[in-house]
Amino acid sequence: MAGYEHGSDGAWDEYEWERFLQQQDHKTEKYMELLEKYLDDPQRDQIIAREMGWSQLLDGKGWSDEVDALLAEESGASEDEAQSSSQFTSPGDNFEDHSLYRAAFSLTIWIDQLFDSDASLQSEPSAVKLATHSALASAKLAAALSDDDVDEIGMTIAYLKRALKAITVSMDAAGSLQAEKRITGAQHSALQQRLFQVRDGIITLMGEYRGEWRRRFGSR
Repeated sequence: MAGYEHGSDGAWDEYEWERFLQQQDHKTEKYMELLEKYLDDPQRDQIIAREMGWSQLLDGKGWSDEVDALLAEESGASEDEAQSSSQFTSPGDNFEDHSLYRAAFSLTIWIDQLFDSDASLQSEPSAVKLATHSALASAKLAAALSDDDVDEIGMTIAYLKRALKAITVSMDAAGSLQAEKRITGAQHSALQQRLFQVRDGIITLMGEYRGEWRRRFGSR
């Protein structure tokens, strides 16, 4: 979480977390682009370190372990960043037990079964978008619901917003599949029901967390 510090009250709101997560997305994308570009270059590690601003790695010592740690930090994948608040679940509850996560995971299973029933969908852009963004929504929900740290309500909301964005893209992809007649009306109806269940659940949960944020910190 280099470059970011919590405010004096120790809690970020959803917008501060969103800015932070966007920054980490950009850094991760830059790293992956550099890795692909210089994959076969004998000076790859030094070039990437210089381009990423990782001056401590320019001497080439301990690259493998250090770069893993730095990338984990800058991609938001460190243990501290993976924690999210949930006063709505008791300590020890697993995100996999949350009804909203189960609905999202069930959606990904349903889509897998759809692909199994029609292998041609695996090369259909709209179907691929549906599958990838539904899986992304499930992953963001896991991040949002993975812990009980009540000090990070803002991060939970930020991850829920990302899950909502992903599920909205999935809904658009489902509409394209129906318009292109790649799925039947019955399949589209079943898919929409599952997508709306996840979407509405995210919206409801976001409202609950925002209410809790206002109760704890006001509307700053």
